[in-house]
Amino acid sequence: MSNAATASAPIVVDVTVNLAAIVLPEPDAGGYSASIPALPGCHTQGETLDEVRANLREAAEGWLAVAHEDGLARAAAGDTP
Repeated sequence: MSNAATASAPIVVDVTVNLAAIVLPEPDAGGYSASIPALPGCHTQGETLDEVRANLREAAEGWLAVAHEDGLARAAAGDTP
């Protein structure tokens, strides 16, 4: 039997991930700036703490999606990280 015949559809599982963020008030500009140290280059800002929290979630999801796609592309090309 070939691998194609025995392959099954991928299983999608939602996973909750807790990441620490550094949120700093920006008195001159107003609002807050924020970054997630575990995700290099993952920065955002917001006018309120609720807005910065939502923006952090969106930034982290985008960062992880790009990292995932980059990892898949490297694997397909035979590269190792």
